Amino acid sequence: MAHKKGVGSSRNGRDSHSQRLGVKRFGGELVTGGSILVRQRGTKFKPGLNVGIGKDDTLFAKIAGIVQFKDKGSSGRFISIQPLE
Repeated sequence: MAHKKGVGSSRNGRDSHSQRLGVKRFGGELVTGGSILVRQRGTKFKPGLNVGIGKDDTLFAKIAGIVQFKDKGSSGRFISIQPLE
């Protein structure tokens, strides 16, 4: 005989919320200072010019400007902000 009752839905319902990671602003986009560019775990992307990094590895724009992605090979992928003229 079974030692557990055959209940279903009343014992289910525990699941974590997704973390909504990823690139939020893409190359060529105009951003304001403080805009979140990438939410990530670890430094998949690294901060370049005018980009800051948060304690959870989030990259954000320090100034208003245009987003620029640059792949530097073994050094990694960098995100910079080109200031507006």
